[in-house]
Amino acid sequence: MKLVEKAVERLPFLIMPFQTFLKYLCTVKFTISPILILAVVLLSTSCREDVDTSALQVYDGPINSASNVHLIVSDSAIVRSEIRAQKQLEFANGNQEFPEGIDIQFFEKDGQLSTTIKADRGYFDKNENQYRGVGNVQVNNLLKDQKLLSEELFWKPREKRIFTEKFVTVQDGGTLINGTGLEADDSFSDYEIKDPRDSRILVPGEGI
Repeated sequence: MKLVEKAVERLPFLIMPFQTFLKYLCTVKFTISPILILAVVLLSTSCREDVDTSALQVYDGPINSASNVHLIVSDSAIVRSEIRAQKQLEFANGNQEFPEGIDIQFFEKDGQLSTTIKADRGYFDKNENQYRGVGNVQVNNLLKDQKLLSEELFWKPREKRIFTEKFVTVQDGGTLINGTGLEADDSFSDYEIKDPRDSRILVPGEGI
């Protein structure tokens, strides 16, 4: 019996009501060694320094590359356009990049070459299903003697149209026209300059 009484005296929380037990815990003082705190801080710092953050970054670069690309687009077994590029980069989302330039050719139903588009760099957006030429973009309608110069041009194959919001220079026969923004069919047979600025007659031997 005495042993039980001593145990009760030493462990009062065993018979305390729950609320009294909580108050008892609040009055207990815990002592943490400064050495232990320092060890935890050093360990935490060391763990952060060991993590290679570059390994956590998602790779968004090209997953495939090809050289001397030649794509043919046909309609009812008739070749209507060809795309050529020295280098093609393909990305996981289906987009493509042509960092060394892109050359697009359009053909008539009889196979005659009608129009060409060239650019220093090219891009294909899969979601929009459109191509974008950037840098020294040149369009040449060989049948109608119409040429276009701009720094950017979009081509939508399904809609068979080209367009830009950038500054353009158009040579239509013997006339040179400057303006901003342009809409045209992809053969560059019919076009509209959104904001024409000036035009003039070319002198012999002049042209773009």
